[in-house]
Amino acid sequence: MRFTLHCLLIFLLAGSLRGAYAQGAIVPADTLAADSAAVRPNYKLLRGIFAAQSAIYLGSLYGLSRSWYKNPLTNFTIQDDTYEWLQMDKMGHLYTSYQIARHTAALYKKTGISKRQMLVYGAISGVIFQTPIEILDGFSPDYGFSPGDMIANIAGSAIYLGQVALWDEVRIQPKFSFHFTSLARVRPELLGSSWSERWLKDYNGQTYWFSASPKSFFKGSRWPAWLCFSVGYGIQNMVSADPEKSIEMGYRPYRQFYLSLDIDLTKIKTKSKFVKTLGFLANSVKIPAPALQISKHGVDFKPFYF
Repeated sequence: MRFTLHCLLIFLLAGSLRGAYAQGAIVPADTLAADSAAVRPNYKLLRGIFAAQSAIYLGSLYGLSRSWYKNPLTNFTIQDDTYEWLQMDKMGHLYTSYQIARHTAALYKKTGISKRQMLVYGAISGVIFQTPIEILDGFSPDYGFSPGDMIANIAGSAIYLGQVALWDEVRIQPKFSFHFTSLARVRPELLGSSWSERWLKDYNGQTYWFSASPKSFFKGSRWPAWLCFSVGYGIQNMVSADPEKSIEMGYRPYRQFYLSLDIDLTKIKTKSKFVKTLGFLANSVKIPAPALQISKHGVDFKPFYF
């Protein structure tokens, strides 16, 4: 329901990944074909990762229950919010779950556990790390448990797990981009009053992408492995979570679809471990590039879109 909280989880995991990599423990990659089942697991590192994840998990749960939910928690309720934000918030849940699964699988890669264990732990983490938010929503009088949010959480982890299980690599990368819009000034309390809040709360400026290189599907082609086609989804004129309320306020919400080019930063060849790690972390964001925007208003060419 709230992209801000889920984004925080990604930042915490990314910080853990950088710390582990600085110690030479992680070689991040989106190609995880090598099965380490024959290698004796590094139990010390494995216990350290479990401890760090548990601390982040419990700390997030405690912090949220104390700070975000200002009204006392009540009986558990279910709320269908799939109509809100033209499903952009569900894209945020899917994206976050995928990124958490991707980062945690990278953390587990060098512990020596089997490929199956690594994938399962990563996929489960993508769901478990977001579940406390959904449960607390269920007990909150202001929100309610959202089945749509939970389905999106599971779908994000499944996208990661399914690709690596099927292809031994990630071929389709969910990514994110954002630009500032003037609509935040209309409802700053909802869409963000500061620059830092707006990129987390203003769904009108967010775009979620799926990027893939033809080289991944046609191995014999001369197409560069790092050059991708990207399909994006965004919305416009949403000044309320409810489309009908946005219309009542004089705005007509509509969907936007995009076609663009992108770069898979994990496919750029380099011997530098630092550059590889930087590319792995930055690969969650789509690069600015020309794009075709398709909506009910027709087709519009954007020479530089982010």
